[in-house]
Amino acid sequence: MKKYIIGLTMMSALSMGLTSCSDFLDEPIRGQQDMSNYFTTEEECAKQITGCYNLLDCRGWWQIYKFYNLCNITTDDCWMGNTTQDPGEYRVACMFTGNTLELGTACQNFWQYRYKGITQCNIAIDKIQQIQFKDEKYKKRLIAEAKFLRGFYYLDLVKNFGGVPLVLSLKMPSEVQGIERASKEETYAQIEQDLKEAIPDLPTRAEQEASQVGHATSGAAKGFLAKAYLYEGKYEEAEKILQELCCRGSYAGQTPEYKLMDDFGKVWNIDYNNNEESLFEIQTLDDAQYDLGEHYSVVVGSRDDSGWAWGLPTSDLENAFKNAGDNIRLKYTILHDGQTDVPGDPTWNEDNPYVISASKHKSGRCNMKLFIPVGKRPSPYDAVHNPLNIRLLRYAEVLLMYAEVENQLGHDSEAQWALNEVRSRVHLSPITSTGKDLRDAIRTERRLELALEGTRLDDLRRWKMDDGKTMMEHVFGPNGTFVKYNMEISTDPYETTNQLENSNEGINFQAPRDLLFAIPNSEITMSNGSIKQNPGYN
Repeated sequence: MKKYIIGLTMMSALSMGLTSCSDFLDEPIRGQQDMSNYFTTEEECAKQITGCYNLLDCRGWWQIYKFYNLCNITTDDCWMGNTTQDPGEYRVACMFTGNTLELGTACQNFWQYRYKGITQCNIAIDKIQQIQFKDEKYKKRLIAEAKFLRGFYYLDLVKNFGGVPLVLSLKMPSEVQGIERASKEETYAQIEQDLKEAIPDLPTRAEQEASQVGHATSGAAKGFLAKAYLYEGKYEEAEKILQELCCRGSYAGQTPEYKLMDDFGKVWNIDYNNNEESLFEIQTLDDAQYDLGEHYSVVVGSRDDSGWAWGLPTSDLENAFKNAGDNIRLKYTILHDGQTDVPGDPTWNEDNPYVISASKHKSGRCNMKLFIPVGKRPSPYDAVHNPLNIRLLRYAEVLLMYAEVENQLGHDSEAQWALNEVRSRVHLSPITSTGKDLRDAIRTERRLELALEGTRLDDLRRWKMDDGKTMMEHVFGPNGTFVKYNMEISTDPYETTNQLENSNEGINFQAPRDLLFAIPNSEITMSNGSIKQNPGYN
């Protein structure tokens, strides 16, 4: 009788056993099961799908959120921020040292836990198909959810590491010896296949039962498929799906399944989890006993407000809002030192201003999107039980993807429509430009609308400038706009005076090496060298 256990690396994760979970977010993972006596009932199959969802964030800060935060820090939107502690891997990443050993556990943990998620999905897909269900439609939905999540997990990997090993069934360690990385194109092809196969068997938002809110819908699968197509430069394929989501083209006259919230301040508000704009979120609950909430809000919060201060907004990002006259999104994206009017939180006022002290922080700014008002924080606050859902895809991004796709296809009037839908919510004037000027306006809008939501690094890596180089190559390096701004132009009193975090971040950037993260050395070692490192890393 074989038993499968959770391993410590991708290689052993491929042979990871079944982790049984009870109802979605209500109870903890209870431990490991022997698959020879599991998967005998519909209930057990549903519990396995719950295990697939739990690996979205793993109910901690270091498995997934540390890497997500690292992705923000490795852009012009964020500093490391905390100047009282050793930043470790954050410094290696944002300084682009190219040292794979010092990059440490952030990439390794993310890789490992994304493959654990993939393995759980593989188990579900393989085993659920073998069970007789009373309701065949329910069976198909569970398999579709597993395929959706597997596609999402592979998308998370390919955009950060390039092509990765494709494992589509449960494997013993001996079966994956000598495994090699698939190409980027092959990896995206698998993502496309999983998401396309999931769509027909997933419910729409309207069809989804209240007890299933937070599980994948057909709209979520379409949204991530469109994103995959966009990142691949498959604009015509992306257009078809985005027209369906936005009810344009042949879908004109229909009512969109999703819509923008009327107030931008509600989008990330803790009182509006799973709002009408959201296609997919990581679900959270205030449950300290079983760690069912999120810790990300603490990680990015001010050290003077029980936070850890990793990933603080830059003045460069704030300037982008100011240059656009975008006061509304600035208000709900960046929280400032000395602020006396904090949205939704009467704790802070003229007599008790918010504090982000200059001696502890590189920037006098914090992430407002993840801020939880004091009166709505569970106790203790510094624990994995904050009930703020993490938004992974929302309708505003769908509109901006559509704008980008239509501009690329030369359909500028459609691109203007989608772009101005997003701008009108925050009372900005319509954009009437075309061609490259419209392209640049869409890019700026993505930075402002989606700031601190984990998309900026993807965009910097994939957007090409007029000289054929990526935007990331223009932002970083010795002559990069971000580096030159911080070294020669900025007069921000926090950033210029607190050099415990050096203002020259990004000066060592090299292309093409730093357009991807390094493959964790542990994975290369465990594969006996069959998994190859990305070019340029030492």
